[in-house]
Amino acid sequence: MLEKFRVENCPDSVYYIQNFLTVEDENLLLKSVYNVPQTKWTQLSRRRLQNWGGVPHHNGMIPEAIPQWLQKWIEKVAEFQAFSNLPNHVLINEYKPSEGIMPHLDGPLYSSTIATINLGSHTVLNFYKIHLCKLLHGIDERDEDFIDNSMFNVQNNDFMNQTLKRSTRCFSHNKACTENIKN
Repeated sequence: MLEKFRVENCPDSVYYIQNFLTVEDENLLLKSVYNVPQTKWTQLSRRRLQNWGGVPHHNGMIPEAIPQWLQKWIEKVAEFQAFSNLPNHVLINEYKPSEGIMPHLDGPLYSSTIATINLGSHTVLNFYKIHLCKLLHGIDERDEDFIDNSMFNVQNNDFMNQTLKRSTRCFSHNKACTENIKN
């Protein structure tokens, strides 16, 4: 099912599902993201985030329930059969224009599969190959993005050779934590 979404001319493990959400679904999900108590947000130096499904710890993740409004999207992501287990951890990162995140690998607690859902604005996610089977991923810190053919998935894109101004965006990072701490 996932194979038809493989992005050409880039590492085999990158897929892109355009219009994964309808506009109505995106608005509903954004409303849910912003209706959580302020205490669910953690402010970091260049973004803020919500952590759902558990608290990462060096010995494993301390599991917590995922709210129903997120569970629906986890199940939709799982329909594409990219994960061997249902994703059980979601980070929702909020970036203002000019904010990003340096290239990184996710920690050792997670499986190698990550599914992201972009909300509120476009996102240019950069990949950096560091090893035969490992990719760093990151988002440049800038106010706008120039869309050109140096990007992997711009074929048939209405925005080719245009500069897109960023607005506040949320980036849902769905992951499967491989090690849980038992209660």
